[in-house]
Amino acid sequence: MVTAKSSSNDIIADLKKQGSESYKKTMLIHGAQEPIYGVKIEYLKKYQKKIKQDYQLAKDLFASGVYDAMYLAGLIADDKKMTKADLQNWVKKAKSKGIGEFTVPWVAAESNFGWELGLQWIDAKQESIASSGWSTLSSFVAITPDEELDLGRLKKLLQRVEKTIHKESDRVRYWMNNFVISAGSRVVPMTEFALKAAENIGPVSVDMYGTSCKVPNATEYIWSVKKRGELGKKRKSTKC
Repeated sequence: MVTAKSSSNDIIADLKKQGSESYKKTMLIHGAQEPIYGVKIEYLKKYQKKIKQDYQLAKDLFASGVYDAMYLAGLIADDKKMTKADLQNWVKKAKSKGIGEFTVPWVAAESNFGWELGLQWIDAKQESIASSGWSTLSSFVAITPDEELDLGRLKKLLQRVEKTIHKESDRVRYWMNNFVISAGSRVVPMTEFALKAAENIGPVSVDMYGTSCKVPNATEYIWSVKKRGELGKKRKSTKC
């Protein structure tokens, strides 16, 4: 591994050496797109530990278009320094599912524009951006204190999901379902409302690319959190 002061080109060259063909094949099955080297997340975490946060380096890595480097960019991004233009650029360039539905939303949610951009993106006609929007909102409510949330708007969003989820495309449907789970599990004033919405929605069917992955049942998930006594438990960070 190169040092924390290495350039994006040095890091990308190192990542290429660390790639695994078997892991790459797995990631491609799960929606990643070329170019991708197949670097395991454990290795990317080592970079995160060394670098901590680096605004410009994260932007340079993301601009490379290499899946592994883009994922690392999200881990080391200085979220509060990310501008609205930066985030708009990232969401448009995020063609791989793992980047558009995880990396970009993680950074957006912890930026100064998470709520604003999440609401904007869910109205996008492009599936990848709309799914990023719902993922961003899911992450945002998971880390934001209840007293800082717009509960009225959250209720309307849950109503929107309840009415439209089964008409949406696969990836949007998946993240709408996740939003119900996040709102119901992380925002105590929304728990009962989210449970009613989940019950009315019923099972959510999504094409999971022929993998063994399953769409979580929102009702069962929220109830399991409630039984564990963890309703309203916020996350320190959305990144993993």
